[in-house]
Amino acid sequence: MMWNPQRKIQLQKLLTQLKLEEEVDLQLIDQALTHPSYIFEGRSVSSLHNQRLEFLGDAVVGLVIGQYLYENLPQKTEGVLTKMRAAIVCESSLVQGARDLHLGEYLLLGRGEQQMGGADRVSNLADCFEAFIGALYLSLGLDQVRQIILRVLKKQIEHAVKGQFGDFKTELQEHIQKDPQSSLAYKILQEKGPDHAKKFWAAVYLNEKELARGTGKTKKEAEQNAAKEALHNLRVVK
Repeated sequence: MMWNPQRKIQLQKLLTQLKLEEEVDLQLIDQALTHPSYIFEGRSVSSLHNQRLEFLGDAVVGLVIGQYLYENLPQKTEGVLTKMRAAIVCESSLVQGARDLHLGEYLLLGRGEQQMGGADRVSNLADCFEAFIGALYLSLGLDQVRQIILRVLKKQIEHAVKGQFGDFKTELQEHIQKDPQSSLAYKILQEKGPDHAKKFWAAVYLNEKELARGTGKTKKEAEQNAAKEALHNLRVVK
């Protein structure tokens, strides 16, 4: 691969945060931080973008969090563990992980996507976080990537262990009700994919003004993620 010297320096700077600059395959990291729009616009000689790594990273994050909860919370039932894992690996949590690592600053986007604020779009950040984890897994193996995931998602894990997980729509409603003139509404913006692998996009509105968007594998999950992102934007949750 012919490296753009500036891009190589950028990626090495990113990896310095994790003290892994000499161990990680930079080509995989570059792929993880390449949005499909960048490839589709022909801005790269490569044809590789981050969707396949996103698929892998999703599985790795779910496995690591599931194992952590199983080993550390032996008194919890399967149903409770499932809800806790879902809260930790939900879109808004992954977005916060991406923001903590400043991944958006390194994300290669098509011009249109970039102009529309794609570097801070929640779906892009969640996807690139999972792709980044997928790239680290292929470079380092499960033991090392486990430590990274648990460190980056430490706050989200702590919140879930304390019982701070679940119904973000109710939490947002309770917050908004402090002003009796305010009202919330949700709207499914679009859905894509075959029946067995649907993806939904939802938005939440405060007095007809959009607060946030979220995605999910179901309409309910998309609305919950939109509500949690709205709480984050309102600085109700961190």
